[in-house]
Amino acid sequence: MSTAPLAAPVPPRPGISFFERYLSLWVALCIVAGIALGHMLPGLFGAIASAEVARVNLVVAVLIWLMIVPMLLKIDFGALGSVRQHWKGVGVTLFINWAVKPFSMALLGTLFIGWLFAPLLPAGEAPSYIAGLILLAAAPCTAMVFVWSNLCDGEPTYTLSQVALNDLIMVFAFAPLVGLLLGVASVTVPWDTLLLSVVLYIVVPVILAQLVRRSVLAAGGQATLDRLLARLGPVSLVALLATLVLLFGFQGEAIVEQPLVIGLLAVPILIQVYVNAGLAYWLSRRFGVAWCVAAPSALIGASNFFELAVAAAISLFGLKSGAALATVVGVLVEVPVMLSVVAIVKRTRGWYEKGAIA
Repeated sequence: MSTAPLAAPVPPRPGISFFERYLSLWVALCIVAGIALGHMLPGLFGAIASAEVARVNLVVAVLIWLMIVPMLLKIDFGALGSVRQHWKGVGVTLFINWAVKPFSMALLGTLFIGWLFAPLLPAGEAPSYIAGLILLAAAPCTAMVFVWSNLCDGEPTYTLSQVALNDLIMVFAFAPLVGLLLGVASVTVPWDTLLLSVVLYIVVPVILAQLVRRSVLAAGGQATLDRLLARLGPVSLVALLATLVLLFGFQGEAIVEQPLVIGLLAVPILIQVYVNAGLAYWLSRRFGVAWCVAAPSALIGASNFFELAVAAAISLFGLKSGAALATVVGVLVEVPVMLSVVAIVKRTRGWYEKGAIA
């Protein structure tokens, strides 16, 4: 008698927490706090900025690790064995994440920031802003995807396997892809710093998170891991908000002088989110993908790993750079925009299932 292989364990289906739901509000408060503290305590912010080794700011590096590692603890690379169960949906999402989204953002950034909005932006900053937008789009979202998928009743096995696959690809593809697109956008690529960023903020955290995950599961099982994730969730959010306060403390003068910049940077981000989500949703429908897979596919295709983007922008271009500011705008718009995508895919379920080609 043959036995079917056991499916990879699926993480608990989380709802969106109070802090996650109002993330945009917390970011707005960080803008105010950061600008105020930057003016009140310039010496402190100067000391933080000078705490660097090999162009890596030590304070920010610690905060980034506190952000990223708890998120990566949710990823089970054993779920990669489930990829073949939903190969059409996986194929659509991979196409959007790696063949469409980074390139579309480079195009939109060049069109809007490098041309249409250029007269409204600080002189000489357009290439840095475009670089930040490219970094934002070059890495698919890791943690919040589980929340978005849950809100639209997405297939949890597909979501887990897709995120695990994207994380594995990111280890090898992030640096070459970013280097290519920055070069196309005529931005000088500091390859040594880029590769160091990949090691520090992707490779090492992935390995560390998997070692901790396996150790916790071996010691106490899934329930113990769930409790650990629940405790680390607020730590991750506080680290993110602390990083944003630092960024806005350094960006305060530029923002006060050019408050319109944040709104202008949001335009290409908003367009690429809706275009990529819509394209993933439409392609899934054309290929006969079940709605419970198509919905999270659209969300994974549209969302960004903004924590990694912030870390890479700071390492590559500095705390005071336009690139860092551009990635922070991505954090500002992430929650309301993705909640709107969740609402759209839920309201169009009837239309989707009526026209999906089996």
